[in-house]
Amino acid sequence: MATTVLSSKGQIIIPKPVRDAHQLEPGQKLEVIDTADGILLKPPRPYPPTTLSEVAACLKYNGQAKSLKEMDEAIRKGALESANDRG
Repeated sequence: MATTVLSSKGQIIIPKPVRDAHQLEPGQKLEVIDTADGILLKPPRPYPPTTLSEVAACLKYNGQAKSLKEMDEAIRKGALESANDRG
């Protein structure tokens, strides 16, 4: 486990192996989250949180609605194709 020291100005250095493992770059912003176990540093989400209703409007579909059976079959077929592509 890597360790670091808190400077008199409240700064810390994240050890290079940890920066490399998490692809952290100089100047990158990090969220500081206070948890019961300590402090968590993590990159902010690249996009703000959204709801399904906010993004569903962009999913235009012209045609008759699909049944649950048809949707289940399409999902099953896609999962099988994906598994076949990997192996």
